Amino acid sequence: MTGSAPAALVTGASRNIGRAIAVRLARAGHDVIVHGGRDAEAAAATAAAVVREGRRAEVILADLADPSACADLVARAVATFGRLDVLVNNAAIRPEAPFEEITLAQWRQVMALALDAPFLVSQAAVAALAESPAAAIVHIGGLTGHTGASHRAHVVTAKAGLVGLAKAMAHDLAPRGITVNCVIPGLIETDRGAGAPVHHASRKNLAGRRGTAEEVAEAVAYLCGPQSRYVTGQSLHVNGGALLP
Repeated sequence: MTGSAPAALVTGASRNIGRAIAVRLARAGHDVIVHGGRDAEAAAATAAAVVREGRRAEVILADLADPSACADLVARAVATFGRLDVLVNNAAIRPEAPFEEITLAQWRQVMALALDAPFLVSQAAVAALAESPAAAIVHIGGLTGHTGASHRAHVVTAKAGLVGLAKAMAHDLAPRGITVNCVIPGLIETDRGAGAPVHHASRKNLAGRRGTAEEVAEAVAYLCGPQSRYVTGQSLHVNGGALLP
């Protein structure tokens, strides 16, 4: 295997949880492919943060709602660093609408990015990951995939699906030395632009505060590190006690 350092691909890494994950993996010694959708400036800021940790970074912009872009992203990632050791599927969209107003096109848009893309990117990455001595895939789920939420039928369904996908992939990929897990963030303090989702107003947790993107990133780093090689097919909740599964 070429490349002196392990390499990670983090989708949706332009900001918030994705950025924190990319930086944390860099701190753990990974070179990082920073995937972004359309915001090249935000993705570049993440890459600069990775470089400040002493690792290499490359930005790749791609619309993962396009199936062909998923395979292309992985091919470009492997070509960049000559290897792939970690894949974090974080990219997603979280629109809100009453159930009866969600169109089939809107439903499919959410599924394409939040559920289809993790399947397609992971599938494209298997061959490269299988060459790694410590390969790991982590899906980033969501608390509402376990609790439900109003105005988010499409998002809730996609996030719940990621848990099942992780379990199925863990079975199929264990013989190839690839662990597959899901990290489930709860209420996390992030930049949401237009404001917090409707369901956030009623959410409470035992910690009495919102979590940070860095706390989610720590969980991801654990599942991608050498200390977690005996952990696969699991859902790790980072929610301050909002849900005790």
